[in-house]
Amino acid sequence: MENTKKKGIIQYSRQLILIVGVIIIGGCSPKVTEPISPMSPKTQIQTNTMKKYPDTRKGSTVDDYHGTPVKDPYRWLEQDTAQAVAEWVVEQNKVTQNYLSQIPYRDKIKARYADLFNYEKLGSPFKRGPYYFFFKNNGLQNQSVIYVQEGLEGTPEVFIDPNILSAEGTTAINLLGFSPDHRFVAYSQSNAGSDWQTIYVMDIKTKQKLADELKWVKFSGASWDGKGFYYSKYPAPEDGLELSATNDYHSVYYHKLGTQQSEDVLVFDNKDEPKRYHYGGLTEDKEYLIIYASTGTDGYETHYKKVSAPAGEFTALFSGFENKSAVVDHQDGRFLVMTDIGAAKYQLVSVPVSATGSDQSTWKTIIPETKDLLDGVNTGGGKLWASYLKDAKTVIKRFDMDGGNAMVVDLPGLGSASGFGGAKDDDHFFYSFSSFTNPPSIFKYDVATNSSEPFFETELKFNPADYEEKQVFYKSKDGTEVPMFIVHKKGLELDGSNPAYLYGYGGFNVNLTPGFSTSRMILLENGGVFAMPNLRGGGEYGEEWHAGGMLHNKQNVFDDFIAAAEYLIDEGYTQKEKLAIAGGSNGGLLVGACMTQRPDLFAAAFPAVGVMDMLRYHKFTVGWGWIPEYGSSDDPEHFENLLGYSPLHNLKPGVNYPATMITTADHDDRVVPAHSFKFGAQLQEYHVGDEPVLLSISVNAGHGAGKPTEKIIEEQADLWSFFFKNTDSPVIYNRPSKTIQRP
Repeated sequence: MENTKKKGIIQYSRQLILIVGVIIIGGCSPKVTEPISPMSPKTQIQTNTMKKYPDTRKGSTVDDYHGTPVKDPYRWLEQDTAQAVAEWVVEQNKVTQNYLSQIPYRDKIKARYADLFNYEKLGSPFKRGPYYFFFKNNGLQNQSVIYVQEGLEGTPEVFIDPNILSAEGTTAINLLGFSPDHRFVAYSQSNAGSDWQTIYVMDIKTKQKLADELKWVKFSGASWDGKGFYYSKYPAPEDGLELSATNDYHSVYYHKLGTQQSEDVLVFDNKDEPKRYHYGGLTEDKEYLIIYASTGTDGYETHYKKVSAPAGEFTALFSGFENKSAVVDHQDGRFLVMTDIGAAKYQLVSVPVSATGSDQSTWKTIIPETKDLLDGVNTGGGKLWASYLKDAKTVIKRFDMDGGNAMVVDLPGLGSASGFGGAKDDDHFFYSFSSFTNPPSIFKYDVATNSSEPFFETELKFNPADYEEKQVFYKSKDGTEVPMFIVHKKGLELDGSNPAYLYGYGGFNVNLTPGFSTSRMILLENGGVFAMPNLRGGGEYGEEWHAGGMLHNKQNVFDDFIAAAEYLIDEGYTQKEKLAIAGGSNGGLLVGACMTQRPDLFAAAFPAVGVMDMLRYHKFTVGWGWIPEYGSSDDPEHFENLLGYSPLHNLKPGVNYPATMITTADHDDRVVPAHSFKFGAQLQEYHVGDEPVLLSISVNAGHGAGKPTEKIIEEQADLWSFFFKNTDSPVIYNRPSKTIQRP
């Protein structure tokens, strides 16, 4: 686990933007909608290895978008609580499991993956007062267990074990915030992968849960003063629509410890703008409450109020939604603010509390913009800790609080590091470092000496020295240079015979950086190639790179991904008959768009929990929050653009599409499963050829968070079995595993 310090809530504001990231008046009105009717499954098979697809019933719904009629024959699949949809899910899963069960090496892959996954996983310890907290998984536990110990030499004790909270292992726990006296912690509990959370409070010393219970929480931290904490919630949804209805009126409340939620005080909302996020918290000195208001996943306003004047009005520090400006800390009447105003790759400035952020004449530059992305700034130990991305690889610099005396922190190599920062009086903290072939290692960092020492290293069941990772640059369709990481066995012959797995995201200002995946080792040790480009739409090179892949520029993202595939083929890493593409959420949209635009280029496709219906995405749960990234079909200016690449609407009858395994979950209330249901049904109808089109629908699971280890192992075994079969690639598992001791 990364350091949970949300210093000055800069980390939390960015986290929320990434989380809600993974898009009516006069826009679209249904003409005809037929009632739901149960489908009747067909019986025998399309090939000798699988049953025929379920006979998915078609309706005659037609929507009018600004004078353009658009058919939506599978609208009935949007009603996730309907019995007919539940029956359809069962039948689709039967077809999928029947196909996968006949792949001869599926069980071997599952056994090897379970073996690889079975190692001790430790999150970076983080300090709160006299206590150290950390997450640990002994290997195959469904959820990591939270431990606490008093002092560095104390004995670790179980603090919260999520595994005993549900028989299915689907309960997830997150520590949200600690009281200033370090006596209490507020934590969230979510079930079956849903974004909905319930907040509870624990006495740290006694490990007793208090009576406080706060429901209908989403996208929230818990920022404490001496008597309680601030958090964000929605009104209770209508019964039966908890996982699909639009979420409106996200508001900030104050909860006093020991009281009922009905007594919580409304702190900040906007009744005139129901489709906005509101979240925030206190500065470390507890002098100011900072509130952010956002129309979605790009840009936000920043407001503040002095805590000692509870009846006072909030003041807008930064108005409008064109930029991102987040308070890192408060010092001597000035806010330290990380902002992209006048700095597409961000800078840290000091702004007087009495001024508005738009008056740049009052600013003092603390950390200026550079050619590398300033990805985040924390405080701790009396220093500033700036995390940069240099071509998507982490660089850490430390500064004095006035921006002087810059030093580069020596990291163990080229990869991703996280966890720098802490309280003002901390003299050490722990950080995590990982790369594509090395699981996260934990280091203890000494502030006084600017030096690190190993704290925890993973025992491996493979040898990282057998593999190589590199970064290349290739040209996209319009000539833009795009970076891409490539990982494979050393000595791999570039003769086009290697199976390759191309993974991407490209959106919401999200950075893809080097990181370890146990699952990926299944590919690599069987001679495969893993490739991950940093597509436009991401944030690896700042706001200009992000803007180059959003709204009307979204096609650039697909062009970048297609060009990455062509590069891998041209350079001999693979061939189209052995190339698969994969991505989740916005990355699922990426896969869906590319396989519909270039079905000839890929052997297999893995769209996971994807946004597939770009005309209706904003009508479900928090989909409206993606409008700043995608645009809305309610707007004629954006309708034609969305229709031009929407995966669902660009499927064509009679086309031989790649072998496709669509994955989603019945409790996904971020990207509702209707996206995958409708896309899968349409693809099964239109696809010609023998390549399978499968839907794998997890039950009692959500967008990904809180997924139990057992389910992860099953799903990844299914993915790689499907991959190797449909890229016609050999799988050999006959060697015993052994533990590799790293030097």
